[in-house]
Amino acid sequence: MSLTPALTDETTTWLRHQRTAHREFATRLAAVTDWSAPTPDTEWDVAALVAHVIEEQQWVPWLLSGLSTKQARSRLDRIEDDLRMEWHRYSLAATTAWRDAQPGSRVNLSYDTVDVIDYLKEQVADVTIHTWDLARAVGASEELDDDLVAAVWTVFEPQRDTLEASGLYASPVVVPEDAPLLVRLLAVTGRDPR
Repeated sequence: MSLTPALTDETTTWLRHQRTAHREFATRLAAVTDWSAPTPDTEWDVAALVAHVIEEQQWVPWLLSGLSTKQARSRLDRIEDDLRMEWHRYSLAATTAWRDAQPGSRVNLSYDTVDVIDYLKEQVADVTIHTWDLARAVGASEELDDDLVAAVWTVFEPQRDTLEASGLYASPVVVPEDAPLLVRLLAVTGRDPR
C-alpha cells in the first residue's frame, strides 16, 4: 500500500500545463538574438526578463521541499551569463520538483502559505505571460497553446480587479468582450497585443 497521495486530475492537468509553458518559453528563448531588446515589461530588457523567469524557477525546488522564502533565498545561486543554459538547468530542476511534489502539501511563499496546486498554477501563469512578452520582444510567434491559455485565464480572470493593485501588473487594457481569449488574458495583465 502506497503512503504517497494520488495525484488528482487537476494536479495532473496542471503538471501538463507546466511542461507546455516551459516548452513554449524555451522555443521563444531559442529565437533571442538581441539580449538588450525592449520587452512589454518596460523595466526589463530581454536579458532581464529571461533572468526573472529563471530566478522564479530557482525557487521552486527549495519551496516545494518545505523551506521558507528566507531559507530558500540563502540557497539560490547567482544566475550565470549563459541564460539559455541556465533556463534549461533550472527548468529541468523545477519540472522535476513539481513532478515529485506531494499533493496536498503547503508551500511557504513571501505573502502567504498556499496549497502546492495554487503555487503550481501561479508559476504556470507567470511563465505563460512572460512567454508572450519574450515572443513580442524577439519577433517570434505570439500564439500560445490554446489549452494553456484557457488554464491561465482561470488564474487571472478572478483576480482582474486586484492585479493592478498588486503592483505587479499594469492597468488592464480595454478590449472587446468577444476578443480571442489570449487577447483578453493579456489585457487583464496590462498587455495589448494589437
